[in-house]
Amino acid sequence: MIYKLGFVLSFMQLKFVLVFLLIILSGASLWVWTGEVEDSVEKVYVSRVIDGDTIGLDSGLKVRLKGLNTPEKGMRLHGGAKELLSSWVLEREVIIESFGGDKYGRILGYVYVDGLLVNSEILRKGFAGLYYYERDPYYDEMFGAEEFARASELGIWKKSDNYGCMELVEFKIDEPEKIILDNNCGSELDVVIKDDATHIYEETLEEGQWEKEFSHIWNTGGDSLYVWDEKGLLIFYRY
Repeated sequence: MIYKLGFVLSFMQLKFVLVFLLIILSGASLWVWTGEVEDSVEKVYVSRVIDGDTIGLDSGLKVRLKGLNTPEKGMRLHGGAKELLSSWVLEREVIIESFGGDKYGRILGYVYVDGLLVNSEILRKGFAGLYYYERDPYYDEMFGAEEFARASELGIWKKSDNYGCMELVEFKIDEPEKIILDNNCGSELDVVIKDDATHIYEETLEEGQWEKEFSHIWNTGGDSLYVWDEKGLLIFYRY
């Protein structure tokens, strides 16, 4: 087991360090843009932080941090996630291990700074939820980071006083999609309901059962159901 700056290097982090050292020793340039986004390890300069999970490079390219989703604009901790990411990477050189790109033309990647895997640390501090369509070699480490934050009730996992008084009666993810929740909290509740992606619903749940139909929202390959109260504190979570 290798330690650096108090963090445990996983197998994938060790691989990254070895690749990085080989590139340095060979004298090769780490940043070569070919016009296509391919899997690679590159050294880049971060000129801006767009939000808690997206950065802009001095080249004009954008990088979407892979494996997580931070709170959207207007949600609790949106600003905090952006500030946290900025404190690590803004106006600094970082190392990116990229895994292709997305439909918006952004690089999908894992970001390292001073030996720290930024993606997993954002999860570990509770400023994001795990977000994968397909698992990659980093998945287990990222999952463990989220589990730590959830067990510690950090960030998005901080519990509401009403936590535990809501029951999921039905979660139907094939068409027509449907959610039925049973509000046993003793009063109507203003809540925010969200999936793993960016679908956000502000609802008022009266006492008793509440149901809502959806279309093409919930991922049949696996998804999460979050319910937060009006303060952004967790009432219910189902993975």
